[in-house]
Amino acid sequence: MFEPIVLASNNPGKIKEIQAIFRRYRIIPQSDFGVPEVEENGTTFAENALIKARNAARCSNLPAIADDSGIEVDALNGAPGVHSARYAGSGANDQQNLEKLLDKMKPVADGHRGARFRCVIVYIKHAGDPCPLIAEGVWEGEVLRAPRGMNGFGYDPVFWVPGFGCSSAELAAQEKNRISHRAIALNKLAERLAALQS
Repeated sequence: MFEPIVLASNNPGKIKEIQAIFRRYRIIPQSDFGVPEVEENGTTFAENALIKARNAARCSNLPAIADDSGIEVDALNGAPGVHSARYAGSGANDQQNLEKLLDKMKPVADGHRGARFRCVIVYIKHAGDPCPLIAEGVWEGEVLRAPRGMNGFGYDPVFWVPGFGCSSAELAAQEKNRISHRAIALNKLAERLAALQS
């Protein structure tokens, strides 16, 4: 019998990705429990992930996993960071956020366009868990001057992956899921969960 964990997301791709790593568990989307969206008003990725996890655990009465992630650009002092999903304003879509980033980066010279994707994942046993497990993944790269590739979402088309000579959106999904910030964080969290239960 696989232990159920509610995922504070309804994204089918994310569910599949997490299930592939957390083989000992049954990952259930929060929509199965009618979990309402919660305002992500934290100032860090960890705070936002914890807000989402506690909300999902409270509504489902199950352990919960939640993540928060974004892109941090050196030339913009770490922006958009925790505001990545709404960089171009509340309700902005991926394309609008991407265009704003490219516009802000126009004057930045090559060699000074360093950036990273950061992901923080939280696991809690119940809504009031005072000791959440927290894992972080960081994926270093650079901001391109124009989008490249059709895979992925968000800022993937403008995120250059140096070791692979392409953008994140040009990577095959299987390859991206092996090396991305989310994959790094998920694997760390899986190891910690396994250590707790061994």
